[in-house]
Amino acid sequence: MRQSYRIIPVYTADVSGVCSALYELGGMVVMHDPSGCNSTYNTHDEIRWYEQDSLIYISGLTEIDAVMGNDAKFIRDIEETARELQPKFIALAGSPIPFMNGTDFPAIAQVIETETGIPAFAIPTNGMHDYTYGAGLALAKIAERFVQPSGAAKVTGATRTDISDVTSTGRSSHTLNLLGVTPLDFGPQQNADCMKQILAKHGWQVTSIWAMGDSLENLSHAAEAEVNLVVSSVGLETAKILKEKFGTPYVIGTPVGDFTEDLVMALEQVTNNTNKKKKSSEEESTSGGQDEPEIPYLRNRLSTSPEITLIGEAVTMGSLAAAIEKKYEKAVRVLCPLETNAGLLAPADHITKGEEEAENYLKDAKIIVADPLYRPICPSHSQFYDLPHIAFSGRIYLKRYKDILTNTTYLL
Repeated sequence: MRQSYRIIPVYTADVSGVCSALYELGGMVVMHDPSGCNSTYNTHDEIRWYEQDSLIYISGLTEIDAVMGNDAKFIRDIEETARELQPKFIALAGSPIPFMNGTDFPAIAQVIETETGIPAFAIPTNGMHDYTYGAGLALAKIAERFVQPSGAAKVTGATRTDISDVTSTGRSSHTLNLLGVTPLDFGPQQNADCMKQILAKHGWQVTSIWAMGDSLENLSHAAEAEVNLVVSSVGLETAKILKEKFGTPYVIGTPVGDFTEDLVMALEQVTNNTNKKKKSSEEESTSGGQDEPEIPYLRNRLSTSPEITLIGEAVTMGSLAAAIEKKYEKAVRVLCPLETNAGLLAPADHITKGEEEAENYLKDAKIIVADPLYRPICPSHSQFYDLPHIAFSGRIYLKRYKDILTNTTYLL
């Protein structure tokens, strides 16, 4: 059967993506489900579960409540818990059963917000999409509801993105937000910190990280940054919202190896163009000086027959492909099995829908870089290099997680 899986697992679902994206922001996330989505999330997908507290709840939907549509119980349980714990927001995430029942989550969120006074919103997940969809929508909701215009009162309290946490350089500092940073793509917190330090060395101070190692208060001041850097497809919807609301331009790419220089040049170019637009015409400033997103990893890709195949998320793997091609002059193609990929892949890259299609593309692969759980469907003649991906294999290979941001030498 096409688009089915018999050997390799599927990627993390949209509901888990919501929980991962909102985990550290002080809100309460409620999955409306009997319990299966919650157990999968905390036992496989969430590497912070045993080290860091978060208000992640399951509604415990019963068969009789599902049949009879007992939304009053669902609302009452949430309101009682929220009044006791006082979260900064309440996020409702759906699963397959309420999706089939047609549960009106936006209406339920409105009732909860009216009766508790706590911001509440629904995220239209149903367990049928992958994590990039769910996490992307979750961060977009935060951007819609909480980001304040530039010039609003500054928040107090130390966070991981304070200037004291950034390596100082002699260069004049620009500011940016990192969008789409979750453990599902980037693993442990030190990888997010590493990105921040890499950018600091090139004169870019990180205003906020969406949303790993940062606070809701810090994210609310994202409009003060000069530009947004979308480091994974999870951050793309957020970038579009911030551009629409505040005119903030955005660049798509991950600071990986030798590609970092190209990425920094793109950031500087977009920022300079935006500033020129603002100076030349106040009316044109709302466009942010940018008509199309800047995706530097798609430039100058080699067109020869690919020697290396990468499998994974579009932006991180596309950036890694650009870094490898620049350093080793070997053509690379990316196989993307995730649904958030529109406009993010090079002409030689491919979208794979299901195990069978991925296996077909891998038949002629010489060198494969992917999560270890892909190894069983790879041909025996190819060289396979492990690149663990939390969103695919969970915690299994966490101790073998690779630092691709600063080191690509292990590939060859």
